[in-house]
Amino acid sequence: MKVVIMGCGRVGAQLATMLDQEGHSVTALDLDAYSFRRLPPDFKGNAILGNGLDEEVLRRAGIEEADAFVAVTQGDNRNVMAAQMAQKIFNVKKVVCRIYDPLRRDLYTILGLEAISPTTVFAEMLKEKLES
Repeated sequence: MKVVIMGCGRVGAQLATMLDQEGHSVTALDLDAYSFRRLPPDFKGNAILGNGLDEEVLRRAGIEEADAFVAVTQGDNRNVMAAQMAQKIFNVKKVVCRIYDPLRRDLYTILGLEAISPTTVFAEMLKEKLES
């Protein structure tokens, strides 16, 4: 599977590493070159410096051949915009984005985006721990 991951923070780098170790073709994309330090020395994928809201940067990252696109930057708005671009402009089959705000996540899900809210996921995990 060819995957483009926008955002090479803790989550993006961890996901890129996991997929790379499983033999997938991975491209990590970030605005800050320093973010790529989170990738292990044996990372076989690509690290592209650039803005994931720029169509040319996305093309350089290989989005036109991507099977999946993941947006995990710190900004909900950036993640939604990039996910919509991947889905609507580049017709990527599997698009997932992180949305911190649970209310916005619900709205984006209604609009057809696969969005995950770590705020909700973590709150549910904490609730389960309290109830056990």
